[in-house]
Amino acid sequence: MTHRIAITRPVSRSISNCELTHLGRIQIDLENARRQHQAYEAALRSLGVEVLSLSEEPDLPDAVFVEDAAIVLDECAIITRPGAVSRRPETESVARALIPYREMFTIQAPGNMDGADVLTIGKEIFIGLTRRTNQSAIEQLRAFLAPFGYSVHGVSVSGCLHLKSAVTQVAGDLLLINPAWVNESNFPGSEFIGVDSSEPYAANALLVGEALLYQPAFPRTLSRLEAADIHPILVDQSELAKAEGALTCCSLIFRV
Repeated sequence: MTHRIAITRPVSRSISNCELTHLGRIQIDLENARRQHQAYEAALRSLGVEVLSLSEEPDLPDAVFVEDAAIVLDECAIITRPGAVSRRPETESVARALIPYREMFTIQAPGNMDGADVLTIGKEIFIGLTRRTNQSAIEQLRAFLAPFGYSVHGVSVSGCLHLKSAVTQVAGDLLLINPAWVNESNFPGSEFIGVDSSEPYAANALLVGEALLYQPAFPRTLSRLEAADIHPILVDQSELAKAEGALTCCSLIFRV
């Protein structure tokens, strides 16, 4: 019988020195951030996910955002080359954790890629072209995945850090999207729920099997999900949001 594993990592004690692109720096309450992250891990465990928590990286402020270090598919894993130079050391420990589970490929220079720019829907992979991910990395990923039957599509993104800040899968072919940041035409065959315009960061949700994790910070968009008969598990991540973090960023979830 298969089950799901989530690789996570504790919030670094240096989180206040995190990279920022679109937000101003606001003081992050480390202890509250850690409590919220532990609640996030507990929510995953409640769904039957085995949580594999790596060691804290005290000198790597953004290391809690493990999603950016790798892409994990059924057939293989791809170790990324994060667009922020300060984040590249994060990949080593994530790669070690994945070795027992997957064949591995690695993005090489001049490619840059953050995992949060990668949205996988079945055999379709959509990759945001952002400040953190470039065309070279997309071409490398396309070559790695061609033998496994994946189609890889570059997607223009503006106004936000990552593709999954702008769009995520919430059920089947249903996507939650901020159309101001990414165009619906990039995802043919999908249906959409648009975020409330007063909640631009509300498009990030974490789908785990049939369950959806979502933040209580976006009540108007939450009402739109509930109107579509989607009733998420609410997980507060308001502290890590100050570091431009989101629910998908904080775990690498895969089947074994």
